[in-house]
Amino acid sequence: MIKEAMLYEKLADQKVHCNLCAHRCTIKPDRRGICGVRENKDGVLYSLVYGTLIAEHIDPIEKKPFFHVYPASRSYSIAAVGCNFKCDFCQNHEISQMPRSTLMIMGEDIPCAEIVERAKKSGSKTIAYTYTEPTVYFELAYETAILACKEDLKNVFVTNGFMTVEAIKTIAPYLAAANVDLKSFRDNFYQKQCGARLGPVLKALIKMKQMGIWLEITTLLIPGLNDSNEELKDIAQFIAGLGKETPWHISRFHPQFKMRGVPVTPLTSLHRAVEIGKLQGLKYVYNGNVPGDEGESTYCSNCRNCLIERYGFDVVSTNLTGNKCSKCGTELEGIF
Repeated sequence: MIKEAMLYEKLADQKVHCNLCAHRCTIKPDRRGICGVRENKDGVLYSLVYGTLIAEHIDPIEKKPFFHVYPASRSYSIAAVGCNFKCDFCQNHEISQMPRSTLMIMGEDIPCAEIVERAKKSGSKTIAYTYTEPTVYFELAYETAILACKEDLKNVFVTNGFMTVEAIKTIAPYLAAANVDLKSFRDNFYQKQCGARLGPVLKALIKMKQMGIWLEITTLLIPGLNDSNEELKDIAQFIAGLGKETPWHISRFHPQFKMRGVPVTPLTSLHRAVEIGKLQGLKYVYNGNVPGDEGESTYCSNCRNCLIERYGFDVVSTNLTGNKCSKCGTELEGIF
């Protein structure tokens, strides 16, 4: 389905200026923005993916990953095609890059109200806008999120964070949490590997924090590209500046898409990154894509009691009284 887009302005000669993501595309008639799913038709900008889902699953909330949002719950997870990045290491490139590579818009048309109804019937506590980039299907996410809040369902974004302040202000009243991919702390990485820039992501993270959105941050550690001690320290210091309670997920890279020649991230690199995060004062630093590693579990920031033991996406045991450590009573930050 198509729908007139939000957050754009009309220009002369039937051009339009999109203010949804930080690319801020100026789009000529009969052309699309960088995302591939927003098209100018006779001087009006349309979303081509309003209500058109390419993916719909019920996932553990830990898979997103969110470790401090309703642990051990299920999240009704949806996506439309398209993305405003072109990452060489994208694990969902078949759907994220589809409009850019083929101009095709595929998926099943499902009304926003039906999405919410399906989420309720699934027993999920949250609706996750994930797999591709929720910013580019903003109209779908926004309208669904409003309806979800009325049904006591929380909304969470899994996002690259490359959105405008206008977009954040619009969605913030209905968005409980966001896991933001902070892919690197170097602008040249963003330009070369993602077709984007670092600055707008940092600005968006600061704004989301100010707006009261619970943040968790993920960094995919790619050997030789973003895994130096200096860069990891820079990332950890920035996160600590947002708030030392902000969880940092350090995820293990596996060869895929255009980076099949890059090796798997060594476990030693993951453990080194975790230690760097802790040295900068972060309370919660996690390893990802390593089932069985102790870095998956949550420990009390005060007494180091294991609060949530995990294996992969499964919660094995908890030692919480409400959202407090059962041993010393220290509060575990997040949404519980």
